[in-house]
Amino acid sequence: MAGVVVPKRQDTKKFFENLSGAGKSIAVLTSGGDAQGMNAAVRAVVRMGIYVGAKVYFIHEGYQGMVDGGANIEEATWESVSSMLQVGGTVIGSARCKEFRGREGRLKAAHNLVQNGITNLCVIGGDGSLTGANLFREEWSGLLEELIQQGLIDKEAAATNSELHIVGMVGSIDNDFCGTDMTIGTDSALHRIIEVVDAIMTTAQSHQRTFVLEVMGRHCGYLALVSALACGADWVFIPEMPPEDGWEADMCQKLSENRADKKRLNIIIVAEGAIDSHNKAITPDYIKECCKGFDTRVTILGHVQRGGTPSAFDRILASRMGVEAVLALLEASTNTPACVVSLVGNQAVRLPLMECVQMTQEVQKAMDEKKFEEAVRLRGRSFENNLRTYRLLSCRKTDSELPNSSFNVAVVNVGAPAAGMNAAVRSAVRVGITEGHKMFAVSDGFEGFYKGQIKEIKWGDVGGWTGQGGSLLGTKRTLPGKYLDKIAEQIKIHNINAILVIGGFEALESVLQLSSARASHSEFCVPLCMLPATISNNVPGTDLSIGADTALNSVVETCDRIKQSASGTKRRVFIIETMGGYCGYLATVGGLAAGADAVYIYEEPFDIRDLQANVEHLLEKMKTSIQRGLVLRNENSNENFTTDFIYQLYTEEGRGTFDCRKNILGHMQQGGAPSPFDRNFGTKVAAKAVQWITRTLKDSYKEGKVFANSEDTACLLGMRRRAMVFQPVAQIRDETDFVHRIPKDQWWLKLRPLMKILAKYKTSFDVSDSGQLEHVTRVRPKDSSA
Repeated sequence: MAGVVVPKRQDTKKFFENLSGAGKSIAVLTSGGDAQGMNAAVRAVVRMGIYVGAKVYFIHEGYQGMVDGGANIEEATWESVSSMLQVGGTVIGSARCKEFRGREGRLKAAHNLVQNGITNLCVIGGDGSLTGANLFREEWSGLLEELIQQGLIDKEAAATNSELHIVGMVGSIDNDFCGTDMTIGTDSALHRIIEVVDAIMTTAQSHQRTFVLEVMGRHCGYLALVSALACGADWVFIPEMPPEDGWEADMCQKLSENRADKKRLNIIIVAEGAIDSHNKAITPDYIKECCKGFDTRVTILGHVQRGGTPSAFDRILASRMGVEAVLALLEASTNTPACVVSLVGNQAVRLPLMECVQMTQEVQKAMDEKKFEEAVRLRGRSFENNLRTYRLLSCRKTDSELPNSSFNVAVVNVGAPAAGMNAAVRSAVRVGITEGHKMFAVSDGFEGFYKGQIKEIKWGDVGGWTGQGGSLLGTKRTLPGKYLDKIAEQIKIHNINAILVIGGFEALESVLQLSSARASHSEFCVPLCMLPATISNNVPGTDLSIGADTALNSVVETCDRIKQSASGTKRRVFIIETMGGYCGYLATVGGLAAGADAVYIYEEPFDIRDLQANVEHLLEKMKTSIQRGLVLRNENSNENFTTDFIYQLYTEEGRGTFDCRKNILGHMQQGGAPSPFDRNFGTKVAAKAVQWITRTLKDSYKEGKVFANSEDTACLLGMRRRAMVFQPVAQIRDETDFVHRIPKDQWWLKLRPLMKILAKYKTSFDVSDSGQLEHVTRVRPKDSSA
């Protein structure tokens, strides 16, 4: 995305209770190629639409169903979208429709919509599907006129259905649509790719083989680029970055150098639309031919990438987008252009559909004209950052090429292990070496630091770390406060000029203690940077932490399996306990992604009356065709209402209607290989942190030594709404509840009403962030580095 102009927000809160869908009809269709998460979007549109009092219709088989009409246009019920959240593809079907491209086909479609009184359309598909929807809207009044002339509808019907409102959601695994950081299905496709790459790596290592993997992306290299970042591939070919002439020899030389470094395998990833600088296709078979002297195998992933269950990220993204789409339709007026609901950073936004389509088409035009740098810029900030980070990590320089900074940078993991920590360490080490620093690894956190477990770490030492779970450096919860003298001594011995701390809440406390000790220990007057990495996502100063996505996927996958275990039994409710300390992130967001009926967390106090109301709500639900219930409880949500208590209460109150089972997920949420999101996130934030350390070292190097004692030289790098921001830890102190180890203000609490609405509870929903149409521009957003 090239950029988004943000209108000033009003301070007054706005609630959607004022928006009524009474008398309105909304239709939802999926079109073009299928993508995991489409069903979650359909479910959210149907339930939100019914919730606000509108009639909601399925249009089966995409535009073909709209043209054919009849049974293809079917009214949806609340129960009709039950149990579809975890299903891949699209259960309402998708088809490419030639007839709709002609005016005659669109006339039939208009007639079918008018017959059902549908004037609000939610289209889930790619840019072709959305362009078709916009053309349909522009022609609407003309189509109605034609239908009147042909005697198919009367003037009264035309007047009642005079306006057609359209909202689009982008469902595409290629992530090839400008205006959004992620499209529905992209994250799930990355999961499929990384599962295959991880499996291939073990066999490749056994035989010292080179593997060439072709992934989807005919016009966009996003999947290839991010999967290359996430698995540490040796080479990647994408349409937006054709290799220079002579790449064949360069690639073989790099593979040979890797083997000389005792690396037993090589991974090359190629997008199906990859081209060279002369617009000639680069195929996996041609790459294999070039790799003479290497035992090379080709794997083409194909439609595997479209299949399987949607990831937690895609379910949440699609659910948020679906609710936002209904709000956009309710607020649409005569002059509102067709819009697309998208994601920028961590924020849902609305953008004019045709501005996004035009920008997407401009990318292809730039590529056709061989303006590849322009194409990358038009792809947007997210794509640019990925490409920049890949280039940074893939270009290993010889010692003579490296800048000689003479700075020593230490990397330390603190607190509980989190998946993605190793990807962050690898990225930090390699970017640090590229910047000319000597990188030092500290084993076992600050306990290892004061004991002197510090050694230099080289480029090759971190090979293959991206896919490893846990912490390979070793990590402990020990805080530095009691050992300041010993740590200062070790800093002096190893001449450490900067410290990068990767960890959870203990990491924040550690950096606060070190920066506070600067007055008494000059050794701590060095740049200090913290990267949040914890499954609990309880670190203030950031919306997301490394490791939280992997844990979330563990919770959601387990909930899916647990629910499926009851598929042959009559009505059953599962009570599931999640980790997170006092932070309810995993329980709440996991509940949204798994379709929970209730979620109990510390941040939202509850009493026996709430528990009773939840039981009665489930009893009512079980009288319908719904067979299973899911209740999540955060481990520290309430000291008296324990998981056992809630299980026994539900068992007793549900007697005769449903039975109960309980599960405590425990440390399985902390284990496993990191998700593609966590690998990519860890890699990018660590690269950014080391670049900040380099700048800060240069700024604070005076008279032959580093001296950094200002507030802005001890920072946390976190994601805030739309940007990655470095914030002084001293300022974050005021945002923190140290007793319960959580931030005072948590963005995800805004998702709780959404979860309750989708579970059929009446609730209040703050839509202050919604309802503002923004614009795609060519202006680059300012990179927030301070």
